[in-house]
Amino acid sequence: MPASRPTILATSGGFRYSARLRWEVGALTHRAVALAGVTGRAPRVCLLPTAVGDDHALVSTFYDNAWRQGWAGSHVSLFPMPNVDDVRKHLLSQDVIWAWGGSVAGLLAMWRLHGVDTALREAWQDGVVLTGVSAGSICWHVGGTTDSFGPELQPVTNGLALLPWSNGVHYDSEAQRRPLFQRLIADGELPPGYATDDGAGLLYHGSELHEVLTERADARAYFVERRPDGSALETPLPATRL
Repeated sequence: MPASRPTILATSGGFRYSARLRWEVGALTHRAVALAGVTGRAPRVCLLPTAVGDDHALVSTFYDNAWRQGWAGSHVSLFPMPNVDDVRKHLLSQDVIWAWGGSVAGLLAMWRLHGVDTALREAWQDGVVLTGVSAGSICWHVGGTTDSFGPELQPVTNGLALLPWSNGVHYDSEAQRRPLFQRLIADGELPPGYATDDGAGLLYHGSELHEVLTERADARAYFVERRPDGSALETPLPATRL
């Protein structure tokens, strides 16, 4: 059963510390799975670990989590070749697709090389819930700020643009993020957009923001736009604590 409308939950979170595993599923990802509305069977959740080079330890921990959550877990890796015969068919058969963080520039390049970008757009339009953290949040937008090219953050402006906004991640935990995101919007290099503190997520229905969700009490999200005088205006948004 697909979601009733195109749905994206773009986050700076979705996983947390675990005493038994490298990490475990967080409240934001639990909400993404719930949004798929699956009943009577295990939800099909597919991990896209492209942004960390299809890291084997990450994939293994995902399957540990999927087993514990009662999900029908799968993943699509692209290195050294796709691990499934038909990437499009596999992605369109999922209930939730979860894109992990890392290099958003590398992620976008590999997805386009293998046609994952067009498959994801089709899946989104068909009601597969898209979610992700960091690079896996920026990718759904027009662009944002990235450390894909080195420790000095740079803009990325060639996102999938399923959402017509820019996206700032790790807004409260990495010092370069906030000022660069604001400057890029003020200069017109990025369109207006939404930023998330660690532990916050942006729930979109269609291309419009529906709700801000948080898995941390002090996490916030913000709308940043360009003022007529060319400066940036940041507006905190109301949020629902999960």
